[in-house]
Amino acid sequence: MARAITPQRKALNTAIAWTFGIMIFFPILWTVLTSFKTEAQAIADPPVFLFFNWTTENYTTVLERSNYFRHFWNSVVISVGSTVLGLIIAVPAAWAMAFVPGKRTKDVLMWMLSTKMLPPVGVLVPIYLIFRDIGLLDTKTGLVIVLTLINLPIIVWMLYTYFKEIPVDILEAARMDGASLRNEVTYVLLPMAVPGIASTMLLNIILAWNEAFWTLNLTAAKAAPLTAFIASYSSPEGLFYAKLSAASTMAIAPILIMGWFSQKQLVRGLTFGAVK
Repeated sequence: MARAITPQRKALNTAIAWTFGIMIFFPILWTVLTSFKTEAQAIADPPVFLFFNWTTENYTTVLERSNYFRHFWNSVVISVGSTVLGLIIAVPAAWAMAFVPGKRTKDVLMWMLSTKMLPPVGVLVPIYLIFRDIGLLDTKTGLVIVLTLINLPIIVWMLYTYFKEIPVDILEAARMDGASLRNEVTYVLLPMAVPGIASTMLLNIILAWNEAFWTLNLTAAKAAPLTAFIASYSSPEGLFYAKLSAASTMAIAPILIMGWFSQKQLVRGLTFGAVK
């Protein structure tokens, strides 16, 4: 029998949750506030929090200096493209591992996950040389391929977990009714796994949107996404904190808004199958 939660324990849990929430959100709030300060106010000591002369000059300067919308479009194409390509590859792989497992299925899954432990800099040089030789440097296609490969283990693992929660009897019933393999996957498996697929898609878009290492090393100008847009405000002359904060705010705002409106779907997908 579950123990009742006392009002004191509930208040303590609420306080702890709010504390962690504020700690996580504060850097974002500080970045947004700094974007409305002058450069002098941004580096003031002691720092100013709310009582300063608010200005939108930094946003105006950023929009005049850089082509924000080109970087934004590159981020959209790269993140959505890598997500779609990853799902095309991961759905059949996860289906095979979940419903037609072999003796080494667990080993393959662990090996795929272990590739995420490899430092990206360890494979930067060969990938850079390969992309240079085949003409994929500073292209959206090249970044889509790279981001698909580095996020594929996570996509396969998540889909595998969701597929394992689907009763095999339902798929067997579909086969007995004469459903082909394609119809079984298209009309039975995928509709039942929509929450899991949606959360996987959203998570992968967020990971691809925020990826900085590969975008900074494999692009220059044509395919540069918003992560490169932010990095352009770090110069040998120093950091312009107010303008850097404005660029950062403009870069993270789209993904924050998307996450805010899709949080219910994301939570539903991440807890898919958790309650029996």
